[in-house]
Amino acid sequence: MVKEATLGAGCFWCIEACYKELKGVIDVFPGYAGGQSLNPTYEQVCGGQTGHAEVARVIYDDALISFEELLEVYWFVHDPTQLNRQGNDIGTQYRSVIFYHDEEQKIVSETIKQNLTDQEVWEDPIVTLIEPINNFYKAEDYHVNYFELHPENMYCQSVVRPKVEKFKKVFNAKLK
Repeated sequence: MVKEATLGAGCFWCIEACYKELKGVIDVFPGYAGGQSLNPTYEQVCGGQTGHAEVARVIYDDALISFEELLEVYWFVHDPTQLNRQGNDIGTQYRSVIFYHDEEQKIVSETIKQNLTDQEVWEDPIVTLIEPINNFYKAEDYHVNYFELHPENMYCQSVVRPKVEKFKKVFNAKLK
C-alpha cells in the first residue's frame, strides 16, 4: 500500500537526497509543513515568520519499506538533540519534527523516540517534535533533486555530500 511520511530534519536537500535512494521509496518532495501561512515561499520560510519547517514528504510502498525503517534513517541522518537548528542552519524552519499522518505513525514515532531516550543514544535530550500533519506545501521546483543537480554548490559539498555518503555506507543494503 502506498503511504506518506512527512519528516523535518534540518535542510530538506539533505533528507531528500537520502530518502530517494531507499528501496520502497516511490518519490520524495521537499516542502514546508507545520506553519500557519498559506502557500509559503522559500524566502518566507527562511525568514522564520511562517511557522513552517523544511520537510521531506516521502511517498513509499509499505510492503517494501516500513515506517519504522524510514524512521531508522530519520534518526540517523540528523541530530535530534539540536533545538531549532541543524549545525549552522539555525531557526525554527530547521526543527526536528515528525508530522504523523495517522495514529499508527504517531504511536510508532513516540515509541521509538522513547526507546532512544531510554537507551541514552545521545548525550543531550531529544528535542524532536511529534505532531499531526496540518498542511504541506511543495517547495519551489528548483529545490527538487537539488543535491543531484547542484553537486558543485558549496553547501552541498560541505553539508549534504558528507551526510549522503555516510548514509549510503550505513544503509547500503537498503539502497535501490
